[in-house]
Amino acid sequence: MKLLRAICLCVFLCYCFLSAKAQYFDLRPNKRHVTIHFRIVRNMIIIPLKINNTGPYNFILDTGVGLMVITQPSLVDSISLTSKRTIKIPGLGAGDDAEAYVTPVLNVDIQGLDSYNVSAAILKTDYFGLSNYAGMHIHGLLGYEFFNNLAVKLNFGDSTLNICRPKDLHAYRHANKIPITIEDRKPYMQANILYPNDKMVDSKLVIDIGAGHPISIEHMIKNNGLPQKFIAANLGIGLNGPIDGFISRINEVDIGRYKIKNVLASFPDDTKTEIVTSVPRDGNLGIGLLKKFDVIFDYTNNAMYLKPGFLYKEPYEHDMSGLEYYATGTDYQHVIISRVEPGSAGDLIGLEKGDEIVTINFRAVSKMNLEEIDALFKSKDERTILLEIFHDNKYDQVIITLKRRI
Repeated sequence: MKLLRAICLCVFLCYCFLSAKAQYFDLRPNKRHVTIHFRIVRNMIIIPLKINNTGPYNFILDTGVGLMVITQPSLVDSISLTSKRTIKIPGLGAGDDAEAYVTPVLNVDIQGLDSYNVSAAILKTDYFGLSNYAGMHIHGLLGYEFFNNLAVKLNFGDSTLNICRPKDLHAYRHANKIPITIEDRKPYMQANILYPNDKMVDSKLVIDIGAGHPISIEHMIKNNGLPQKFIAANLGIGLNGPIDGFISRINEVDIGRYKIKNVLASFPDDTKTEIVTSVPRDGNLGIGLLKKFDVIFDYTNNAMYLKPGFLYKEPYEHDMSGLEYYATGTDYQHVIISRVEPGSAGDLIGLEKGDEIVTINFRAVSKMNLEEIDALFKSKDERTILLEIFHDNKYDQVIITLKRRI
């Protein structure tokens, strides 16, 4: 499952900050380099930070977000705001416009860094359910302000961010420098995409480490139709509700000198939902592909550097159960099925939306995290797994046989 932010939100909120001073982070005066450890949870990079001397809070690093967004409404009462103003966000869901608070300048404390003029939008309603998706408390998204003034190295091998000022950057030895542009506070790049019909297309992609997929290709269905083999899927949650679409494979994605083959690709259903972006583009490059590399972002010099990492040769596998699920309850210890793909392994044994997964192979899911469950469900074609399910106020044991679908 991929989490999508609604573009209209970020575009609209950016206008609210146009008159503000530049918002950015910098190393503290006595620092030349800072190392920050992150957690990667369901393809999300999560770092701790404090706001106005409260916290720590868990924020997702997201180059696809043009400003800091607090998705947990309860923080409005925790971070001691001296003032706030309410804005209307048009076009969100059914009924009236949604609302968010625009904060004054916040003191955002990240290890070894100082914030300057950083404000945020606090959603009055948690539209995205990021905490349920991650199985842990998630409080918001941090994007452009974190990257615009610094050089940031992401090392997925040891889960560290190595941060310096651009003038002190030493790129990886033998790294490939990829030109990028910064447009509407987000990074863009060119890549060549080889489709199943052997057509190679030069494509403009937004670089979005907050998106869990390897790549998402927009306007594909209207313009070219789907590849021969695909599955329907819920690609995530936008402000107007679920994002319907399809998942398939494309032959190759060429980035600089690297050729990544047999890549899982998401295709939003543009026949149902209009894809609105402030910058014309062909798609979205997510962390599912970028985590194959060690990555450096240097916005100041319009560059991204890539060096193959420990996952570079790992093949792409997709879920083989047909189940989508989320965590809920105290400490997110209950796992609830939110969707069952018709014709999938889960559908064949009668699992339904709303069923609770209680144990997997006799192990309580309360003792597992969602990533462990994900790994089991995409581990091996024809593998059998014993599930205990709570359904209609009773417990049942069922055997699911995983089925590779794409």
